[in-house]
Amino acid sequence: MLNVISRPLVRLVDRWLPDPYIFVVILTLLVMIAAMAIEGHGPMAVVGMWGAGFWELLSFAMQMLLVLVTGYMMASTPLVRRGLERLADLAGSPGTAILLVSFVSLAASWINWGFGLVVGALFAKAIARKVRVDYRLLVASAYSGFIVWHGGLAGSVPLAIATAGHPFEGAIGVIATDRTIFAAYNLFIVIALFIAVPLVNRMMMPRPGEEVFVDPKLLAEPEVVDTPGTTPAERMENSRVLSWLIGAAGVAWLVQYFAGLGTLTLNVVNFLFLIVAIILHGTPRRLLASLNEGVKGGAGIVIQFPFYAGIMAIMLNSGLAETISVWLTSFATEKSFAFWTFMSAGLVNFFVPSGGGQWAIQAPVILPAAEALGVDAARAAMAVAWGDSWTNMVQPFWALPILGIAGLRARDIMGFCTLHLVLSGIIISIGLTFI
Repeated sequence: MLNVISRPLVRLVDRWLPDPYIFVVILTLLVMIAAMAIEGHGPMAVVGMWGAGFWELLSFAMQMLLVLVTGYMMASTPLVRRGLERLADLAGSPGTAILLVSFVSLAASWINWGFGLVVGALFAKAIARKVRVDYRLLVASAYSGFIVWHGGLAGSVPLAIATAGHPFEGAIGVIATDRTIFAAYNLFIVIALFIAVPLVNRMMMPRPGEEVFVDPKLLAEPEVVDTPGTTPAERMENSRVLSWLIGAAGVAWLVQYFAGLGTLTLNVVNFLFLIVAIILHGTPRRLLASLNEGVKGGAGIVIQFPFYAGIMAIMLNSGLAETISVWLTSFATEKSFAFWTFMSAGLVNFFVPSGGGQWAIQAPVILPAAEALGVDAARAAMAVAWGDSWTNMVQPFWALPILGIAGLRARDIMGFCTLHLVLSGIIISIGLTFI
């Protein structure tokens, strides 16, 4: 069983992986040193790049915070909570619980990455309240499904190059999704991961006596007791009419949006979660009570995302990202180009954990090299996309929302996810190179 391998990995990560804040500070210092040592920039120039870019991810940070908060608000509604509980009833044993969480997370992440992160975490909590199973592995199983997001319906790279007017249209034209998301090699990777990820998680189950359980009482959602209002303010707080009116407006917009063939973006996911939460909570008072609980897990996002924005600015403006990409693709052949592009994207992803941002940095290097070697531009783009997804398994950046909802630390799950990094890397490499 794979628990023989995962056990030392879990111990190693638990001992050496710092808090995500410490992790991003160390990454910042490493990138600063590399920009000076490799690219020849002076200390003040590097600091200038860092400071200038520090606040460039504020919009995205707000989106990520809202993923956590609105997802929690929706899940804490009585109706959704009952639905999750009934679905969790299907998990009659620890092994079944791990398989079920893994598959649900994979399916949700393939549809939309934000949806997958929230649904996976909330479903894991629902199961943990019913089944005595290692909580670390359960949450790791929920996060491991995230590996498929960039090969799914919301993949930022394939959707970007399928949109007319994208920045690289002059070089590669508009590439339809039948050459990326629905191409044979990509479907092979996705299907293989849908099979492998749940099985790997199941085989990593700790031996008896080595499990870490959580008290179901700690995962219980606080109940809000309705009280009759005596003042106009209190009566408005307990008014269902207000919730129904604004909820109806939200539903009307969603119908209009999807009727116009709108896609499921992160903003739309957050809007959907919020409107459902408003309607199903019934009163503003209940909604605000769930909000107060949901924001507790968002502190990490608020403080860490500016640091990643600073890192991205240094990587882009110093030329470091380009240097890494050029170096790793310089010794590639037509057959191995997709593999080395995948490797370079995986490395760059540690420092630029944003699919769209990474594509903007690497595309000017990758696309001319692909053309020179006669490599299909669509496959080259998907190699970047999969590299971005791949190293997320050991990059705490994307785990912050799911950790905030689950109430765990990065080191609690990253040991298990490290094994996914190795095994998924093999699957993705085979698909990109040989299919």
